[in-house]
Amino acid sequence: MRTTASRKQPTPPPPARPAATPERIVEAALAAFAERGFDGASTRDIAAAAGVNQGLITYHFSSKEELWKAAVERAFEGLRQAFAPAAQMLADVDAATRLRLVVRQFVRFTAAHPELHRLIVQEGKSDSARHRWLVDRHIRPLFEGTLAIIREAQGEHLLPAIPAAHLHYIFLGAAAHLFMVAPEYRRLTGEDPTRPEAVEAHADAIVDLLMLAKRGAE
Repeated sequence: MRTTASRKQPTPPPPARPAATPERIVEAALAAFAERGFDGASTRDIAAAAGVNQGLITYHFSSKEELWKAAVERAFEGLRQAFAPAAQMLADVDAATRLRLVVRQFVRFTAAHPELHRLIVQEGKSDSARHRWLVDRHIRPLFEGTLAIIREAQGEHLLPAIPAAHLHYIFLGAAAHLFMVAPEYRRLTGEDPTRPEAVEAHADAIVDLLMLAKRGAE
């Protein structure tokens, strides 16, 4: 009696490796600190969100503040990585194009990662040692870089001649607030502001409004 040789079944791919424990903890911590602030976020809730024993937080991080700093570092590293591919491009274009590229890239990042701005807002409510560390280590370099771009655009008569620091905060608020309150926007309009088309339109609207303010001031 002939038997049909059984075909060798393909070997299934190995399951995706879960993120390492410290990475899961930092990701959960970033979400918690952005939503509830340093005081409102408990290590117990962070551990539960990360799917780990609470003792592992103490094992990997010496204190809640060290965990907070690790979460902040993660958030800003994501921002730096988002801008890294455009760094050379920004150096080789005119002031108007540079302004549009910066606005567009920041709006894209903020739409995908609203937790960064939420975290900054949480800490900006008081002049604490944590806030001073955050400003001096991460926010100040970005602030100075943004001012340089704004002043260059003002020198080319692309933006109104108002204090550059005010334009910086006007831009931040315009770029980030929509995505920080995305559930509210969806409730009011029935639309999703994080759709790629909506994100691009929002970036264009910010630049157009800033430049329109310049024309209106003439």
